[in-house]
Amino acid sequence: MTAFGGLMWLIFTAMLVLAVVALVMAAVAREDAYRAAGKQNKVFWLIILGITVAVNLLVPMLFLQIAGLVATIVFFVDVRPALRQVSGGGRGRRGGSSSDGPYGPYNGGR
Repeated sequence: MTAFGGLMWLIFTAMLVLAVVALVMAAVAREDAYRAAGKQNKVFWLIILGITVAVNLLVPMLFLQIAGLVATIVFFVDVRPALRQVSGGGRGRRGGSSSDGPYGPYNGGR
């Protein structure tokens, strides 16, 4: 039974870390990026993710923690990529193609 308890502690800690990272990312993003991306506003996501962090820290109810995990996953999968696309992120360090030039993609004269 000790191994199961350790596994559950690890899962709950991972859920808390994901929620904290999502909260920080939501706080750092600009308010106008939320509007431009067509997502809920910044305050909405700060409240939802803040409640998720509080539930993970203070309320050991699995149903509420899973609901918070769903909100966190929605932020990472839907909202964060839209914010990055609107704010021009994703092309700097990691994004772009190897054939991209300084003014856009190079297609070889085709």
